[in-house]
Amino acid sequence: MTYLAHERYCDEIAFQAGQLRELITSGADLSATVPTCPEWSLEQLVRHLGGALRWSGTLVRERAQELIPTATIPLGGGPEERGDPAALDAWLAECGELVVGALREAGPRAEVWSWTGVATSGFWARRMAHEITVHRADAALTAGAPYEVAPDIAADALDEGLELVEWVQRIGARDWAADLHGPARTLHLHATDAEPELNAEWLVEMDGSGVSWRRGHEEATVALRGPLTSVLLAFYRRLPLLDAPGLEVVGERAVLEFWLENSNFG
Repeated sequence: MTYLAHERYCDEIAFQAGQLRELITSGADLSATVPTCPEWSLEQLVRHLGGALRWSGTLVRERAQELIPTATIPLGGGPEERGDPAALDAWLAECGELVVGALREAGPRAEVWSWTGVATSGFWARRMAHEITVHRADAALTAGAPYEVAPDIAADALDEGLELVEWVQRIGARDWAADLHGPARTLHLHATDAEPELNAEWLVEMDGSGVSWRRGHEEATVALRGPLTSVLLAFYRRLPLLDAPGLEVVGERAVLEFWLENSNFG
């Protein structure tokens, strides 16, 4: 696994938390249903995300060597006040400060429990950077607000998503992962607006042995092409393949749809 710099993740968590706070206090309807997570309202989405930041920050701060149940985290579910943008904003600010402060103090190599084979504070910096990046897209889509992601973060979020699918499939941690076995098929992701040095292209291979992937430009059964932010959001199932501005599917669309239906991450 190749990570960005630890401080880069910390900075991005702080930045994304600030962006989300601006949305909360801009008059967005907290009761609105999140179209990409229809089981949640916007307020429930923010409470979920802030709780995840607070929980992971607690893990890192305490150098936890085993799971700390989320139910034991003080204020893990958010402020007592419901439907109050100011209270939600203040709570989210505190959650962001807690996790970023814990991560900066720990550095990337502190041993901390995780649910994967990478049990370090660096894992949590990366995981929370991408957790908040993708969920801010959910919030922006709900509020009709603009959304963009820094290219290095977007590319790394795609790397991490593919790594997690590969890991889950390899160890059999989720039932859906077994469906990714099958005949040989390949999927190419191509960010058309990225600088060449970012190498923002990916080849995903699926066959009888499972899933593997690598960066690079190669022919594939199906290709998803478009701006990097749009490719990221489509791959995380935040944008529809049809009618999404700038996105193009070349080849066997059914293979891409199969992947999206059976790679339940993010």
